[in-house]
Amino acid sequence: MANRRMVIKGFAAAAILPRRGWAAAGSPAWVAAARSPDDSHALYGIDAGGGLVFAVPLPGRGHAAAAHPGRAEAVAFARRPGLFALVLDCRTGAVLHRLAPPPGLQFNGHGAFSPDGRLLYTSEVVAQGSAGRIGIWDAAQDYARLGQMDSHGIGPHEVRTRADGAIIQANGGIETDPLDRTPLNLDRMRPNLAVLSPTGGLLSLTELDLGLHQNSIRHLALLRDGVAFAMQWQGDPAETVPLLGILGSALALATPPEDQAAAMRGYAGSIAANGGLIAVTSPRGGVAMIHDEGGAHRATLRRADICGVAPAADAPFTFTDGGGAIWSADEAGLRLRARHDLAWDNHLVRIG
Repeated sequence: MANRRMVIKGFAAAAILPRRGWAAAGSPAWVAAARSPDDSHALYGIDAGGGLVFAVPLPGRGHAAAAHPGRAEAVAFARRPGLFALVLDCRTGAVLHRLAPPPGLQFNGHGAFSPDGRLLYTSEVVAQGSAGRIGIWDAAQDYARLGQMDSHGIGPHEVRTRADGAIIQANGGIETDPLDRTPLNLDRMRPNLAVLSPTGGLLSLTELDLGLHQNSIRHLALLRDGVAFAMQWQGDPAETVPLLGILGSALALATPPEDQAAAMRGYAGSIAANGGLIAVTSPRGGVAMIHDEGGAHRATLRRADICGVAPAADAPFTFTDGGGAIWSADEAGLRLRARHDLAWDNHLVRIG
């Protein structure tokens, strides 16, 4: 675990610097939430070697984060259903703003900045009924809330933005109890992938075949000519179904070899794409699968409680696991970058 004096000293030094970019926060390559042995939670900055360059305390368990494209700011989101999103100055550790959804809404663990960094979009649900909303916040004006748009689905989860400003929303399709997350509509769920204009106009809506209507679309990775999405199966556990979808000019579902089809145990926890490859993780199965952008299976990597994944500069991917390890990986296998006395949460977010 990072030495706390080192972290505080780093914050103090960074505070006197005039720079606001990520170099002033130790040039992290990624950010991720984690739990310490004392059950406290924080958002950590991780450098290219796996070292920790900052740690900002969180009031509860985190999930994902959104990194500002220019300023050393990250928005840390509570695990769903969440009522906090903290805008953090990663140079100083200061909480710049505490965002809360309007009455009757809950954050759903994810958010994304517009390509120019001016707007923050947050994945939200109406607490009663789980209808999806995308919150809009003005990152140039102290994160004032500007309004919201329809996500065009139920139970939205990860939201991403394309370089052209379009918003991609994974609508998981699950209505949940607002207090304990109990699924309420598994027999009639209809997940979809919605692409919206920056003003909220629906550009496209993609649904799965009815036989896969219980395959909840959860997480997203942008491709050169489309988007890949990871799913979580809510149907019969004995069934093996595709957990990776690829939407380009057409929809394709990727299926691993028959002898490995059940390895992910119906659950994809995170997804990333880099260099023509797609990685999908399963902490339940203790595996990460690598596919090419056409969906062909290339490798299965095995590690207990592996979940976080993001692109890397020196390898296709970096992974994190619940045992505190940070891994470099390609099709040939996992190589340890670093290990910390932490339990990494579900997601690893690349800076830039």
